Amino acid sequence: MDVPADGHLTTVRPMPQQKILFLSVSAGAGHMRAAEALRLTAEAALPDVETRHLDAMDYVPSAFRKLYTDFYITLISSYPTLWGMLYQRSSEADPNGPMQKLRRAIERLGTGDLRKAINAFAPDAIVCTHFLPAEMLMHEIRRERFAVPVWVQVTDFDLHGMWVIPCMTGFFAASDEIAFRMQANHIETGRIHATGIPVMPAFTQPQDRQACAAHFGFDPAKQTIMLMGGGAGVGKLDEVAATLMRLEYDFQLVVLAGRNEAALAKLKVHAAEYPGRLFPFGFTNEVPQLMACSDLVITKPGGLTTSECLAMGVPMVVYAPVPGQEERNADYVLEQGAALKAIDLVSLEYRIRQLLAEPQRLARMREHARRLGQPQAAQRVLEIVQAQLAGKSSTAVPVDH
Repeated sequence: MDVPADGHLTTVRPMPQQKILFLSVSAGAGHMRAAEALRLTAEAALPDVETRHLDAMDYVPSAFRKLYTDFYITLISSYPTLWGMLYQRSSEADPNGPMQKLRRAIERLGTGDLRKAINAFAPDAIVCTHFLPAEMLMHEIRRERFAVPVWVQVTDFDLHGMWVIPCMTGFFAASDEIAFRMQANHIETGRIHATGIPVMPAFTQPQDRQACAAHFGFDPAKQTIMLMGGGAGVGKLDEVAATLMRLEYDFQLVVLAGRNEAALAKLKVHAAEYPGRLFPFGFTNEVPQLMACSDLVITKPGGLTTSECLAMGVPMVVYAPVPGQEERNADYVLEQGAALKAIDLVSLEYRIRQLLAEPQRLARMREHARRLGQPQAAQRVLEIVQAQLAGKSSTAVPVDH
């Protein structure tokens, strides 16, 4: 309480703490990582803001969850050509057509608990890193049952039609080209922000190669290649590693098998044959430190993985991209000179031979990767959301059940 000159006591009420909610969907790890990147960045940079990250799949029936997660993973892993066809056709579908309206109606029926969770948190702003929660909120905004600003963060270097959602406060694009594509899809220019894709804070901080190499037992002076299989260890990593180890060049190979225990066991057998050269890892939270030791990354071109490599200035060989968003991500880094593409193991061996024989080419790719990287994407997104909140206070209107 303050005591003014007239001696009367007055109560000073503190300003209510702002709340920002991040909504994602665990259909692939990228959407979740983008939301977590935003939450962790906000936690560090905005101590006066309360944040929360919700996975929409935690609030839907099990059958609905299987459709959005298990079915998706099965398609891209086992039937990539079919997935590519579905990706293209669904992107070109009329959003006001009967099938799209039916899809959104089914989604709304399955997300009642999510709406309750949003109401319980009562956010001042929402950032969606997947189109599903954004579409659900669009429905409520259109019916004037929700007045909180909702933002959409696109998590690939492509713009699928389902990301073009009316009634959103704004959109965050992975690149200038995607921002241009948003305009072509009739999103107002003032709502578009080319921020890049948010990555975890550890990928934005300087990492000392010497210290990281000492931590893992690597030779910091030796050329190092990292082979990433994704969180589930997708791909025959042991076969790829065996092929690369037979090359006549002297380099270190770091292989991330993720949660694929069978692949990790096979890799450990190979590592015994190549002591000091082959280093297999299972699931690890030290990917930024491992990447800091790497001169080149062999990876599937997911939007988040690609952005993480670029944020750290590490060039890539994108391996067997799945038709759809992975091909579009691959196209982006290939066109910009930050990556090469290998369609199969033979092609991969050829590309690696090229780069090991031409170190100057690899150096140019690294420079292109550094130029493309947007390590401050999460910070830029939060600054834009904060500026909007500062310029226009919004009253939370509950989502109707």
